[in-house]
Amino acid sequence: MSITDRDLHVREIITKAVCGKGRKFSQATHTVHPPHKPSSILGAWLINHQYEAVKSGDCIEVVGTYDVNIWYSHEGNSKTDVAKETVSYVEAVPFSYLDPKHRAATEEVMAEATQEPNCVEATLSADGSGVVIRVEREYKVEMVAETKVCVVTCDSPDDDDDKDLDFYGGDEEADFEELDPDLLDDLDV
Repeated sequence: MSITDRDLHVREIITKAVCGKGRKFSQATHTVHPPHKPSSILGAWLINHQYEAVKSGDCIEVVGTYDVNIWYSHEGNSKTDVAKETVSYVEAVPFSYLDPKHRAATEEVMAEATQEPNCVEATLSADGSGVVIRVEREYKVEMVAETKVCVVTCDSPDDDDDKDLDFYGGDEEADFEELDPDLLDDLDV
C-alpha cells in the first residue's frame, strides 16, 4: 500500500514543550568583613546554596543565596576564627532560543546549577579589614509552555492496521543496492 498526497492531512496539536532555553557562566566578587582584622586567610568555602528561577522579560532570573565561610587568622597569626556571611544574588540568564509562538499564560521556568557557586580565590582587601572572594557559577535554564505543533496524518481504513505502509514511494531495496559498500572503508572516522 502506498501513501499519496491526497491521503495526507495536517493536524495541529497543542502540547507542552521546551519553548526557551539558555545558559550562562559568570563570576562575582564579594567582600566579607570579619569581626577581627585578618592576618591571613586559611580557607574559604560556600555552603547552603539555594535558588529559584523566575521569568523576567526576555530572560530567566536565578534568584538565590549562599553562605560564605572564611577561615582566617588574626592577632598576628596567633588566633583563628570563622567569619560567616549570607550573600544574596540575582543572575539574569538570557534565552539563546525562544519560540515566539508559545502561549505566555502557560509558562513554567526552571534553572539548574551546572556549576555550583565555588570560591576560586580569596585575598585580603586593600585596606586589610576584609576578605575579597571571587566566585564562579553557571546555570542552565529552560522555559516550558504550551505551543502548537503540526503533524502529518494519513487516512487508512481500520482493517489495514497489520499491513506495512510504504512511506518511501518506491522500492526501498533498490535505493540500498546502489550504495557503495567500500565507501565507509575510505572514511577516516
